[in-house]
Amino acid sequence: MDQDGYFGERVAAEYDDASAEMFQPEVVGAAVDVLAELAAGGRALELGIGTGRIALPLARRGVQVHGIDLSRAMVAQLRAKPGGDAIGVTIGDFATARVGGTFSVAYLVFNTIMNVTTQEAQVECFRNVAAHLEPGGCFVIEVMMPQLRRLPPGQTVVPYHVSPTRWAFDVYDVATQETSSNYVEVVDGRGEYTSIPFRYVWPAELDLMARIAGLRLRERWEGWNRAPFNHESDQHVSVWEKPTA
Repeated sequence: MDQDGYFGERVAAEYDDASAEMFQPEVVGAAVDVLAELAAGGRALELGIGTGRIALPLARRGVQVHGIDLSRAMVAQLRAKPGGDAIGVTIGDFATARVGGTFSVAYLVFNTIMNVTTQEAQVECFRNVAAHLEPGGCFVIEVMMPQLRRLPPGQTVVPYHVSPTRWAFDVYDVATQETSSNYVEVVDGRGEYTSIPFRYVWPAELDLMARIAGLRLRERWEGWNRAPFNHESDQHVSVWEKPTA
């Protein structure tokens, strides 16, 4: 791992292709519709702006977007795209990095809250966002539900891709909520191993973090289409609001 964390030059160069399903117009459009509505003509702050999957189309909708990201390599990919130079980006840890001014909406999508690997840092992320929001502003998180039902009885490893040249599996520690995604690839006859740590988090835990930061839950849906969230949902989109008084 280098100064760009786990999203260095190699990952950044392949990121859009590797996550192609998340770049589909219907996926991006649904998220942008919600975020543009919540921005309501104000500024938007994206935590983990990456290569601009959401920021660029949101900016094309007339929303002024500023991003925070630890990876210079990912931001370089953003800058290389049409309109990328017009989006302000602060390089730093989005749990602590500060940006000038206030925002109508801040958002953290595609499970990126799980890249914050301690509960303490996740709480600091909420506090940091609350400090950036104007009264009435909203914080939006899109994140998967912990996939513990996939765990075989008595096991902590869940394989999800197996091929002659690539194996991928998740490892869970249900005591600490630590997890990792692990990849073994055969490239030119040589094996390469990569492990990326995460911390999964429950909706009720996120609500408590929001309360600690002075925010309150406004909405929770199964996805950007605003379908109701329930016990069968694999993910959720949650919206917390900063009180006006």
